[in-house]
Amino acid sequence: MLLHEKLASHRLLLASQSPRRRELVAGCGLPYELAPRYDCEERYPASLPAEEVPLYLSRLKSAAYPAPLGAADILLTADTVVILDGEVLGKPRGRDGAVEMLRRLSGRTHTVITGVTLRTADRTHAFDARSEVRFRPLSDEEIAYYVDTFRPYDKAGAYGIQEWIGYAAIEGIEGSFYNVMGLPIQRLYVELERFLDPAC
Repeated sequence: MLLHEKLASHRLLLASQSPRRRELVAGCGLPYELAPRYDCEERYPASLPAEEVPLYLSRLKSAAYPAPLGAADILLTADTVVILDGEVLGKPRGRDGAVEMLRRLSGRTHTVITGVTLRTADRTHAFDARSEVRFRPLSDEEIAYYVDTFRPYDKAGAYGIQEWIGYAAIEGIEGSFYNVMGLPIQRLYVELERFLDPAC
């Protein structure tokens, strides 16, 4: 039985406002409902290693979901971060912040990690996936064009791989392309299938 058939007796709740995550879940053929928007203060301990931040935040988002889960519900939460030199590069603060982030990423390899949490009324499973992304050197003119045209202020690291910059500037990726978009969909498919199997 295929995964989408196994999910027919469940309700997969995607707790994300990201259109990219919705696109990836739908593209994988997984039936889902969009969870109602709710508040979650995405803060983490300053002492937490950068590589552990996305998993911590995905669990935090799951725990903050305000409604009790029904017997057939599976809540899906995720968080994606960009890491350079051991530092988390979050969403930029305005144009200057985006330009500065892209200057730092220019000509460098950085890490993208997505933490994912699956939760039912009585079980929780969390995992993360990482990808290494290599940018070619970017000119100030290219950075300004990208920032002013695409306004990537809602994106970790100030870029979206599915946009112009992904075509023109990224030399290579080790790991999942879709993870860099915001959800390691192949890994999610496998982990969700295991999660549905009571024997696992």
